[in-house]
Amino acid sequence: MAKKEATKSTAKKKVTKEKLIDYYMDTVLETEKIPKSVYKFAKDNKFEEQEFYTHFGSFDSLRKDIWNQFYHKSRDLMKKSPEVEQFSSREKLLTFYFTFFEMLTVNRSYVLFNLNQYDSPMKNIGQLRGLRKNVKSFAKDLIEDDNMDKNAKYLQRNELIFSEGAWAQTLFLIKFWMDDDSAEFEKTDIAIEKSVNTVFDVFDNTPLERVVDFGKFLWKERSA
Repeated sequence: MAKKEATKSTAKKKVTKEKLIDYYMDTVLETEKIPKSVYKFAKDNKFEEQEFYTHFGSFDSLRKDIWNQFYHKSRDLMKKSPEVEQFSSREKLLTFYFTFFEMLTVNRSYVLFNLNQYDSPMKNIGQLRGLRKNVKSFAKDLIEDDNMDKNAKYLQRNELIFSEGAWAQTLFLIKFWMDDDSAEFEKTDIAIEKSVNTVFDVFDNTPLERVVDFGKFLWKERSA
């Protein structure tokens, strides 16, 4: 009897936020569906249901936090390279996108499942709200730094417009990456480089060559 009680008492365990995310992603990938209840999810992974609510209010908030983790891990990787601090804003944005999409590629099966979960695109991108806030803040900081280096007001960039543009660009690149079937997603790498160069050239008031080049690239991809 004592042995049974001991076994029962050790069956449940404390879980961290990171462990809950691991459990959730594994469950989705293995069952190809989202868990139906927190109770069943907790029971299957041998932890108390209340432990889930210590970190998340719902599966929806957990899904949003996964995207936040993709962002923060990408930024942390960037910070580990001291030379990044010496990069221009253009180079920093390029580095972020290359790092971020490497992170997505490692988790591609999960990302594709979640962004194709509903028939409505608006429902699918609802989980990206936290990512939107983070990307806009990052882009705003880049332009703030640039503007501090510019003495002439007419050379300064509009931080709000740029941050909104960076988010629109992020959504475009995610969709492009989802549809990309090239080896090692090399077409996505090209799209990242061309789109970032275009955005910065637009803000530098020298857009024509880059815009035409980017337009040709998109047309070629659409026609392929």
